[in-house]
Amino acid sequence: MIDPRNRPIFFASAIVGLALAAFLAWLGLPHLLSWMAGWSVPAFAVYGIDKRQARRDGWRVPETILHWLALIGGVVGAWLGRYAFRHKTRRPEFTLVLIAATALWGIVIWTVLG
Repeated sequence: MIDPRNRPIFFASAIVGLALAAFLAWLGLPHLLSWMAGWSVPAFAVYGIDKRQARRDGWRVPETILHWLALIGGVVGAWLGRYAFRHKTRRPEFTLVLIAATALWGIVIWTVLG
């Protein structure tokens, strides 16, 4: 369950992810690709926001939201955000979650396309 104090960032990410996924599907991209691209954009952005806040010692995005964004489908954006912003690269649990999300979405892609 997501802490009620953290719901705004999660719901904002969800609105952007779902809207972008729907738009990409409307443009004719395959649904799976639309879904993953739609969620990757907010995942990337939230990694950047959290890194900026970390540098400023400000409000931080909870780690569970970063994990959920990757697991929901934004795994590519999470990997890119992690390395583009050099954020959470020393945290083994982030590596494990991203590897698990990558494996999960790899299986989904293999199942759908195979």
